[in-house]
Amino acid sequence: MSDDNHRPMAWSSMLGMAGMFIFTIAIGIFIQPAYNFEEAKAFGEEGSTESVNILLYLMMIFLFTALVIWLARKGRQVLIKAFVLFALWISMIYATFPLLVLGFAMIGTQMPDVAFFQSLDVAFYLSLIISLIAIVGLYRYPEWWVVNGVGMIVGSGVIVMIGISFVPVLVCIFMIAAAIYDYWAVHRSKHMLELADTMIDLKLPVVLVAPKDTNYSFRSEQGSMRDSGSTAGSSAVQQDDGGASKKGRDALFMGLGDVIFPGMLVISSLTYMPELGGEVYNPYGSMYLSQILVALGTLVGGLFGYAALMRFVAKGNAQPGLPLLNGGAILGYIITGIIVVGPAALWQDITFL
Repeated sequence: MSDDNHRPMAWSSMLGMAGMFIFTIAIGIFIQPAYNFEEAKAFGEEGSTESVNILLYLMMIFLFTALVIWLARKGRQVLIKAFVLFALWISMIYATFPLLVLGFAMIGTQMPDVAFFQSLDVAFYLSLIISLIAIVGLYRYPEWWVVNGVGMIVGSGVIVMIGISFVPVLVCIFMIAAAIYDYWAVHRSKHMLELADTMIDLKLPVVLVAPKDTNYSFRSEQGSMRDSGSTAGSSAVQQDDGGASKKGRDALFMGLGDVIFPGMLVISSLTYMPELGGEVYNPYGSMYLSQILVALGTLVGGLFGYAALMRFVAKGNAQPGLPLLNGGAILGYIITGIIVVGPAALWQDITFL
């Protein structure tokens, strides 16, 4: 397929990917107040400033990557798929639960507060069932729109889980370390490409897919990142122009990690910035104008990073996603934070042991 005929579709797929980026984080912003209490944080209130907990998350990423690659080389794809689908199911519950609570409340007599939210067993069990149905549907029919739908819901749940658990300083450290690792994994060791091939072959929603062709089918997609010279991994972006087959890969891929990392900082800033300005209505709890402005500034910064990333992707260059996306989000957080709450509020005291 020629560049002249498909460049408009390529740019439309980039805009579509940007829309999924925004939508995933927007859901996280909306449901964040529902989880903004100490018991929901992974390490409690004190653990949100302990850097050793961020190190634990980094180690989990390294171990997960190594385990998936090792299992793939041993031909244990069934184990990979079972483990990842179970993790996706748990993450999806975090996003569907508060949405179901809101739905029940709109049908009923009152809007939910935290106490009501925690006590609504019916919504919790229903979220288990709905999330399980979605995962089964993904397993049986892994078309691109199913993968994207599950991926966006899962991503929104993950960014809330991690974002509420760590102060922005620690999240920034996490993002910088992940960006360095991402660059090395894509350009040096190249094992991120092997990971991407495995996930695409297994049709798992750890990538978002933006088709450039109306005839595109993700179900017939085969991972060939290492052969194509373009990359898409847990945190890398790839654009493919179809290759030898007219119905071959004709889509833009972006790892779900490219959304999750900037989204974590958005949610963290929404959680830990000072409560200044007027209170903004949210059915799940209090949100303040200062927090929302810094969060939105962080999101806009991530979008600038995305725009810069797409300039490289449009040229056909292999690109790790996190250096530009994380860099843009961090820059947006710093600039907006200085303007809205002042530079002193951007630093939180953290412990290193």
